This record gives sequence, C-alpha cells and structure tokens, in this order.
Amino acid sequence: MSVNQNYCDGMLRRDFVRIGAVTGLLGTIGSQITRGSETAGQRSARPFAKSCILIWLDGGPTHLETFDPKPDAPSEIRGPFGSIATTISGVRVSECLPNIAKQMDKIAMIRSMTSPLGEHNFGTHYMMTGYKPSPVLDYPPVGAMVASRADQTSVLPEYVAVPQATRNINSHGFLPAKFAPFEVGGNPGDAGFRVRDLDLVTGMTLSRLSRRTQFVEALNRLADSDFIDEDLRRASRLISSPEAKQAFELQDEPDTLRQRYGRGGGDPIGQSCLLARRLIERGVDFVTVHSGGWDTHQDLTQLMSRFPGDRNAKLPSLDRAVGTLLDDLSERGLLEQTLVMVMGEFGRTPKVNTSGGRDHWPNVFSVLLAGGGVPGGQVIGRSDSLGESPADRAITPSDLTATVYSLLGIDPSITIQTPGGRSVRLAPDGASAVLELIRANAVS
Repeated sequence: MSVNQNYCDGMLRRDFVRIGAVTGLLGTIGSQITRGSETAGQRSARPFAKSCILIWLDGGPTHLETFDPKPDAPSEIRGPFGSIATTISGVRVSECLPNIAKQMDKIAMIRSMTSPLGEHNFGTHYMMTGYKPSPVLDYPPVGAMVASRADQTSVLPEYVAVPQATRNINSHGFLPAKFAPFEVGGNPGDAGFRVRDLDLVTGMTLSRLSRRTQFVEALNRLADSDFIDEDLRRASRLISSPEAKQAFELQDEPDTLRQRYGRGGGDPIGQSCLLARRLIERGVDFVTVHSGGWDTHQDLTQLMSRFPGDRNAKLPSLDRAVGTLLDDLSERGLLEQTLVMVMGEFGRTPKVNTSGGRDHWPNVFSVLLAGGGVPGGQVIGRSDSLGESPADRAITPSDLTATVYSLLGIDPSITIQTPGGRSVRLAPDGASAVLELIRANAVS
C-alpha cells in the first residue's frame, strides 16, 4: 500500500529534505546552511513532557464522526454513525471509538479549535507551526523547532516521521535542513517492513562510508570552510549503530501487543504508533505518526467499514491505535512524560453532502491531548448544536502551539533569528496557552 496521499484539490508539496540517505551524499559537499544564532539554545527545564507523539490525520478528519458527534441534530447533520458514552459524564464520542471512550479519564479534548484556512496546505501550515502562511517566511513546524532546541544525547534523530512527513508543508521551514524529520518510509504494518537508509547499499561497507565522510570533511578544510555536513554525519551514525537499528525493529515486540495496536488491512497507523513508542522510549524528542486518507468528501460509512466485518477501516484502526498507545505508555510509566496529540488540518462541513461525505470546514473542529502533564477527563470549549462554529472558548492553532511548547518546557515567547536576521517568536504574538491543559507550575 502506498502511503502517498493526493487530496481533492490536487495539491501536493514536495519541497522537503530527506534526512539520513546515503545515496548521493557526496553531492552535498558544496551546500551551505546558515543557522540562526539562537536555534541551538538549551531547552529550558521541562516539568512534564520530555517528548511528543503527534498523530497527524492528514486530509482533515471529520469532527462529527469522531470527537464531537451531534446525536440530537437532524439526520443530515448527525451523519451515519451513532454515539457512545465516555468515562466523562455527559460527554459522548463516535460509536466507532470505544477504546478512546474508555480512556477519556486520560484525555483532554478541545472541541472549539477554529481557523479561517480550509485548504490543505494552508490549514496544515497553521496547525503545525502556529503561524498563518506567509509569502515572506516559511515557519518551522513544532517538531523541527523542538529538534533544534534539543540536546542530542542519543544516536537516534531528535525528530522522526513515521512512515513519512506530510507533503503539505516544508518539514523544517526556515531552520536548517538537518532539523527536518528522519522519515522511516515504507509501511510499518507490512510483514517485511524495513526502515529505509539504515542498510548500506550494495558494495558499500562501513569503512568505505567512514572514508567518504572523512573525504568530505577534508575537502571542507581545504576550502577553509567551517561547514559540517550534519546529514552525512547522522547517516553514518545511524548505519553504524546496532542500537539505532534496534529501535526500529518492530518484530522484537510481542505479537499479542502488535495485535492490540492493530495489524493487517493496509493501514499502518497501529504499527506506526507502536514504533513511535519504541522511539520515544529510546530518547527521540518528537515523533509524527502520519495517517492519510481523511479527506472524506464521499461516503462517510467507509470510515467505519469497507465490507462486512471490516476491522481495519480508518476509525476502528485509529481507535485501536490511540487506545493501545495510551495504555502501553501508561503501563511503562511513560505517559506522564510523553505528550500525545491527535489532530488534522481542519474539520468537515456540518451538513452531509450529496455524495454522502463532508467537505472542508475550518470554522470549528476537535483536537485530543493526553499525557505529558495534561490533566485528563476534561472537555475544553464546545461547538454549537450543529457543529458549525465555536459556541464558546474559541482556540486557535496559535494558542495550541503555545500550549504544546509550554507542556514541553519551552517558553513560547522565546525569539530566534532567521537566516536573514529577522527575530521570530516560537509562538505568535497574542497566542495564549490553554491554561486548563497546563498545571500551575508548568512554563507559561
């Protein structure tokens, strides 16, 4: 199964840099990266989350069929699914999410996210960076910014995308390309899954790779250049480290646990979440789990089942993956230090269209957060009776970004320098962290 995702508007961003590839590394000799003077600053003390797993539902998940059902609305609003009670009194979610419903004591749900941007690229940029797109500056996603401020204590990359990063934005913005995520590639749900770029190409040996690395550095010295090719160094470290390779070995996990996360059916989200847990357990700071196929303009029933007895459609797969991830992290004592987020670029129209689907709707949508010091068992904000607009407590992507930085122990008001010398805050001026998600002694 291909994990590439085309959208209704036909737009696909490909201006990303893949980290860790060995093939063609010598072609980078003449490249030069200018790093902002403050992007390497030490991360401030993190009272809660040490890492983050972002489960990105690419395409715009419908809030009405997931986290904000409207069981009392007319049928054209209510949609094809019922709703079920959760562990929070009076709060219901889609009938397709029983595992998440049972875990609501661990989860904080924002039901009043709002954005003016209903196009995939623009909406993704706003949600992942906290900034509205600008023709002047390409803002970095939170994952890249976190990576730029991390202390590298592991041979593993600070930022990993499983199995890939979204193609809708530049994966490192104005930061140097080395802060783009390492993409594992492939489909973690496949029996023969292997991470690309962790095996030497035919004819290459570790000694030859080491000589090539030394050759590149020697050429830089001859050119009197201070440039260090960090991509080349990281590729060399990963390929030569048995410990790094071991982190990606899903087959080391018990088969019973792999089944709980969800296997088969072609959707990699369950095994991707399991791989994310393995990575943060070994010191990776930020992991994005990419799940495509949420651009549901037609036949919403396919989200629940594609054929009789189907357990691997989008919603059942999401439910198993998220529910098991929270259980797994909790059982290992990792949930308090791991922020887990579930979100996409926008929601879907309140009214079901003539094709049985819903179209783009950024006016109001939902986001889930758990772990990382987030007090669970709460719903923040609400949409109106039709799921059309925020009824109270409108929260913007800028506010969410400030919240995430705060939970990770990073002051969202810090400014960094762009390559052009411009000072930019991590979160925009006016962004307000959601205080209900941050305990009193967290960074604000």
